Amino acid sequence: MPRSAVPDAITDLVDAALADLPQHRRDAFALRLERWWPDLHDAVAAVYPSPDDVAARLVTTAAAGFAARPAELHALDDRRLLNPDWFRRPDMVGYACYADRYGGTLAGVGERLDHLTDLGVTYLHLMPLLDPRPGDNDGGYAVRNYRAVREDLGTIDDLRDLATDLRSRGISLVVDLVLNHVASEHEWAERARTGEAAYRDYFLIHPDRETPDAYERTLPEVFPDFAPGNFTFDDDVNGWVWTTFNAWQWDLNWANPAVLVEFAEIVMYLANLGVEVLRLDAIAFLWKRLGTDCQNQPEVHAITQALRATARMAAPAVLFKAEAIVGPRELLPYLGQGRHTGRVSDVAYHNSLMVQIWSMLASGSTRLAEHALGALPPTPSSGTWVTYVRCHDDIGWAIDDGDAAAVGLSGDGHRRFLSDWYTGDFPGSPAEGLVFQHNPDTGDRRISGTTAALTGLGPSRRDPDGAFARLFLAHALTAVWGGIPVIWSGDEIASPGDPAWADDPAHAADNRWVHRPAVTDADRAACREPGSDAQRAYDGLAHIMRTRAGLPMLHAEAPVDLVPGLDDGVLGVLRRHPSGTLFGLVNVTGEHRPVLYDVITRHVTDPREVLSHHAIGPDDAGMSWMPPYAAWWITESPTRLFTES
Repeated sequence: MPRSAVPDAITDLVDAALADLPQHRRDAFALRLERWWPDLHDAVAAVYPSPDDVAARLVTTAAAGFAARPAELHALDDRRLLNPDWFRRPDMVGYACYADRYGGTLAGVGERLDHLTDLGVTYLHLMPLLDPRPGDNDGGYAVRNYRAVREDLGTIDDLRDLATDLRSRGISLVVDLVLNHVASEHEWAERARTGEAAYRDYFLIHPDRETPDAYERTLPEVFPDFAPGNFTFDDDVNGWVWTTFNAWQWDLNWANPAVLVEFAEIVMYLANLGVEVLRLDAIAFLWKRLGTDCQNQPEVHAITQALRATARMAAPAVLFKAEAIVGPRELLPYLGQGRHTGRVSDVAYHNSLMVQIWSMLASGSTRLAEHALGALPPTPSSGTWVTYVRCHDDIGWAIDDGDAAAVGLSGDGHRRFLSDWYTGDFPGSPAEGLVFQHNPDTGDRRISGTTAALTGLGPSRRDPDGAFARLFLAHALTAVWGGIPVIWSGDEIASPGDPAWADDPAHAADNRWVHRPAVTDADRAACREPGSDAQRAYDGLAHIMRTRAGLPMLHAEAPVDLVPGLDDGVLGVLRRHPSGTLFGLVNVTGEHRPVLYDVITRHVTDPREVLSHHAIGPDDAGMSWMPPYAAWWITESPTRLFTES
């Protein structure tokens, strides 16, 4: 796009802001401005009444961030621009943990990186570490200061040093950026309380219950047990404050462009510390519209596009990850559809895959998963998924009623079955999960528990051998699906959970802390002890990820296709790539299940199973039999590949 497409007033602002930089730096920013200006202006024009002014403020923010960016990070930007698919490659492996529960402090995390590199990790998500409110803070998601870290973890300099250490090992640092709300102790909220009109307009404050009551008619409750309703009266502001999650988490007014500019500045600050991926927390909730559930509104995607275009100008190495835990029909727009294709988040959580994995393991049937996952449109070529078996949160049974009905199930009935199964209340279940946030009106029961506890390796060890098989199957499926498979901390040591999760008064009412166990030095040492649960889990997951890294068919550019017509207990996944085809199969039952050998050779002519090295030839009836909970990755044999090349 010609430079003339950028208004002269904008180029003048940039020239003034970058006047002290060398010519090659100014030229680089000018090229990015030309590329990203249309995306930026289109996005703000879709949301704000004075788009020229808002866009100018954002470009000024980007220029200031670019000017302050360290040379090492400019070099990273250049490498990323030359390799834009870097995060979509099969050697990407994620790990997510709380810094204090992994290393005590940020410096302690840096001293314990061998455990991650040996696991194959190239992407480290440290759970909320920015300065939260004291006491209960929703696990760190009630941020008091975006430019400081938790005092017990260290300092901002420690965060910068850790990012540098990680980068030297080829690991990208991921940090949470909470967008929907701030802690009620945040400076913006404090200034709103003192009567500053500009800051009062950062929030959604109503003088009486008329408007809140109108919204409440269609709003769900996120935490009905301990935070009912979506509004809280605050004496100091003399009004009802919108508080979707908790009374001390004040929702921001994203209709005010000043909020957008504030967050653009925060993005620049974190990017220049060396943060490479920003997890956009609670992004689905940003825009409020009367008569809706105030989730997934179109303006959310325009706001994301504006933030991303701003970041691309200053720090193109930085990715956005959408934390949108929504139904399958609402999921794809967070990676970009229509006018937002390739312009919003680079990565999004594949919540539907996670839910369907647990559904298959409980039911022993793939029908629902095949229908629900097969109905999802392909991902945009510029983005990809984060796939995962567990995360820090509870598991909510996001089973679409229409999908359930299409395969002869009741959506409500299946959700109730899954809750019964994973609490261990269903006959024959080996699981030992806990009910989180039971809603008696809807029957909704979400589930807490580690992967080990939910598969049979909980405190009672109801089915250890089966648990390991299920744990490996689940991770093999996330690894074969495409995107970035992320291992939740504790899975790699087969942790049954934290038995003392309720001892901390701040956590006593939140049983999600049972699946947020510490990974200690003793746990890491146990990964080297032959025969221990930790060694078995660690080596198994490391093997899955090493195998994945050597398979170009698992690049995110290779589409994911499900294979219909297989045995009800077997799910088949095809990944076709110029380098060849990979046929993934998982048996989600505790019995041997057949796969017609002709089906395998229809897709892979001379098949070789590369994950477990299982012999897959046909029996007399032409069947290959999968062992219980087996995961097969089938490719062409090396002999055939060599001959064809």
